[in-house]
Amino acid sequence: MSYISKPKVAHPNMPRNSLGLTARDYEGAVSTLCAGCGHDSVTAAIVQAVFELNVEPHMLAKMSGIGCSSKTPAYFVNHAHGFNSVHGRMPSVTTGASAANRTLTYIGVSGDGDSLSIGVGQFVHAIRRNLNMCYIIENNGVYGLTKGQFSASADIGSKPKKGLPNQQEPIDPVSTALSLGATYIARGFSGDKEQLVPLIQGALLHEGFSLVDVISPCVTFNDHEGSTKSYAHTRQFYHHVVDTDYIAPAEEIKAAYAEGAAMPIELHDGSKIVLRKVYSDYEPTSRASAFKYLRERLNAGEIVTGLLYIDDSRGEMHDLMGNIDTPLSEYPLDKLHPGKEELKKILSRYR
Repeated sequence: MSYISKPKVAHPNMPRNSLGLTARDYEGAVSTLCAGCGHDSVTAAIVQAVFELNVEPHMLAKMSGIGCSSKTPAYFVNHAHGFNSVHGRMPSVTTGASAANRTLTYIGVSGDGDSLSIGVGQFVHAIRRNLNMCYIIENNGVYGLTKGQFSASADIGSKPKKGLPNQQEPIDPVSTALSLGATYIARGFSGDKEQLVPLIQGALLHEGFSLVDVISPCVTFNDHEGSTKSYAHTRQFYHHVVDTDYIAPAEEIKAAYAEGAAMPIELHDGSKIVLRKVYSDYEPTSRASAFKYLRERLNAGEIVTGLLYIDDSRGEMHDLMGNIDTPLSEYPLDKLHPGKEELKKILSRYR
């Protein structure tokens, strides 16, 4: 992955937060993703969210796995901590980091392939432990880095570039998180920054596991007629001289619509998806009601966005384990080390 720093240039009158920082101070490297990729809009939403929340860059930890989505942490908050793990293992690495230092704010950025296939077990146990983190899934229904195979979130009937339409039931991360007991669940659309920014801010402020599922279309491998989560685009400027790919720039699709309203989004290939925002009087504290509403809207062919469920009553991982308030990374070694005699007693139990 190429890594190009942005020039350190900012207008002197740019707004500053309470830390005296501008939004430029929360940016990262220049994106190497395809032009028009929804993931870059998610990056912009994260930058705005942490800037407005006055998050100290050195108190932020950016975590990811493998995939186009997992490149995202390179594109925001250069001065934060970061760890790019192997495929599907971001939740366990974050669990270990949080166990050692609970004072950091953790943002995990993953994809539908990274979270719902090889990493689904780790995703499940992060929810079960109520790990205190903001878990963002950039959901496009394909494996972008390995040429566009279906992911586990691909809808039935969705057509690939080559081969037969998908006939397997998709895994819906929102419904899955609801059934597993997640305490903050939201869904957004990468093209609706007005809604996405506060959803991410709410996730960062929530004590416990926070899921933000973002429908973030792929401009490259779902650019054909019959896809359900894409911007299809005709390669009208492609000149075949060698066997290589050219990705023509595409206009990003954006949306603005009222609470409670349903809005069809027309993709570049002429196909449509329907987004619906929850009503302002929607009650997000009932797990059963949220699950029922999601299934009703899914059967109607709609993708519900907004804050879908929240539970502030359950303790996060450290509370459930009875951990001390002082981060283990800052605890004196002589207090952490049990001593030879105590170690003997512990080891004797395993003989």
